[in-house]
Amino acid sequence: MATLEVKDLHVKAKEEQREILTGVNLTMSTGEIHAIMGPNGTGKSTLSESIMGNPDYEILSGDILIDGQSIVGLPVDQRARAGLFLAMQYPAEIPGITNAEFIRAAINSRRPEDDQMSIPAFLQKLDQTLTTLDMTQEMSERYLNEGFSGGEKKRNEILQLMMIEPKFAILDEIDSGLDIDALKVVSRGVNAMRGPEFGSLIITHYQRLLNYIKPDVVHVMMGGKIVKSGSADLAVKLEDEGYAGLRDELGLDVKLVDEE
Repeated sequence: MATLEVKDLHVKAKEEQREILTGVNLTMSTGEIHAIMGPNGTGKSTLSESIMGNPDYEILSGDILIDGQSIVGLPVDQRARAGLFLAMQYPAEIPGITNAEFIRAAINSRRPEDDQMSIPAFLQKLDQTLTTLDMTQEMSERYLNEGFSGGEKKRNEILQLMMIEPKFAILDEIDSGLDIDALKVVSRGVNAMRGPEFGSLIITHYQRLLNYIKPDVVHVMMGGKIVKSGSADLAVKLEDEGYAGLRDELGLDVKLVDEE
């Protein structure tokens, strides 16, 4: 069982003075699915980018640890090799590199030189994963995300996730812009990964995603920190009552961006 810990994390964007994260604490293990919900502008995406090591964000204090070892200061590629994966809200297009080439290189970068995945083994696993996600072989031969629709990009992120098999996957609004059919396919891929060697931190605005990927824990962020954690029922309550109701319940003096 692996662990991911965020300890009293304070973060700002490098070009700004205002703190975005104001003391986030979170602990999760493989075998668990955690969801983070919260109003716009409360720092959910900043948390995901900070865990993954985006240099546009500066960690003022606190720590991020995998299996008890701090990863603060490590570049993005070393964090990926340590077992982290980030499915981005807006995946980049990279012409000149096919999906298949990118994925195989990512897999082998995490393996020792004497244990590289062979082409036959890779192709067999790729075919199986494409079938699970209702994706065609042609998509694996296209340049990475180039000319993909929004839904195709999201499926492609899940394809990479299933092929690379990280310890922890951070899914930043993976449901954004998806129709119900695409949402079901993406959820199918994440659920196929569930097990003792995989954990996921899902950032979402909507409870509908959690109808298909049932979380073990739901966290609510306001004002740059986690203010409440609970079971999957907490997401249902938020859907019914909104964030303003929770803010009043907890007596928080936090202005919600959605109210402006």
